[in-house]
Amino acid sequence: MKKTMSRTRKGVYVLPNLFTSMNLFCGFYSVIAAINGQFENAAISIFVAIVFDILDGKVARATNTTSRFGVEYDSLADLISFGLAPGLLIYLWALQPMGRLGWLAAFLFTVCGALRLARFNAMADTAPGSDFTGLPIPGAAAMAATTLLLCERTLVNFVEWPVVPMVMLYVLSFLMVSNVRYSSFKKHSLFKRFNFHVLVACILVFVFIAAEPPVALFLISLSYVLSGPLGLLRRSKTEEGAAADILGEEKLDS
Repeated sequence: MKKTMSRTRKGVYVLPNLFTSMNLFCGFYSVIAAINGQFENAAISIFVAIVFDILDGKVARATNTTSRFGVEYDSLADLISFGLAPGLLIYLWALQPMGRLGWLAAFLFTVCGALRLARFNAMADTAPGSDFTGLPIPGAAAMAATTLLLCERTLVNFVEWPVVPMVMLYVLSFLMVSNVRYSSFKKHSLFKRFNFHVLVACILVFVFIAAEPPVALFLISLSYVLSGPLGLLRRSKTEEGAAADILGEEKLDS
C-alpha cells in the first residue's frame, strides 16, 4: 500500500514538469522554424507553449505539487519559449534590414524577459499577491506572435517600415521590467464552479478564436497588454479624486 502511494505521488509530481517540458519543446521548435523561415509555424508554436505554461501551473496548484525545482525549471523554459523565441522570430521576420539596431532590439526583449523572470522568482516568496508586477513574459510573447500572425493574415509587410516592430519590442521590453500591475488570474481556477454565464462567455470566445484566429488572438493579447497602463491611469485618477475629497473635507472643517 505504501509503495503504491509513493509511486502515485512521484507520478503526480512528474505531471506538471512534463507540461513544462512540452512548453520548452514548443519554444525550441519555434526557434528552429524561425531560422528556416517558417514564421507562422514559429508563432503558432509560441502559442502552444503558452497553453502548456498555463497548464503546468494550474495542474501543480490543483494537485498541490508545486516545488522549487518546478518553479526554476518553468522559468528556464519560459526564457526560451517566451524570451529567445519571440525575439529571434521578430528579428528574422522584420528587423534584419536594420542591422545592429534590429538584433539589439531582439536582445533587449530577451534580456528584459530574463530580468522579469528573475524578479518574479525573487519576489514570489516575499510579496505574494493576485497581481503581477510588470507585463508577464508570456503576455509579451503573445503580443509579438499575434502581431506577426495578423500581418501575415492581412499581407502587411514591414520590410519598408521595420521601425514599427522594433518600437513594439521596445515597448514590450519596458512593460516587462516596469512596475505596472497586471492581473495574474490566480483567483480563477479550472477546477472550481463558475456562474453559467461564464461558461457561455468562454464558448463565445472560443467561437471567435475559431472563426478568425489571428484577429481574435491579436485583440486578446493587445487587450491584456493595454490593461496594465489603463489600470494604472484608472487607479491614479481614483487616488486623485480621493485626495481631492479629503482636501475638500479638511477645508470645510477648518
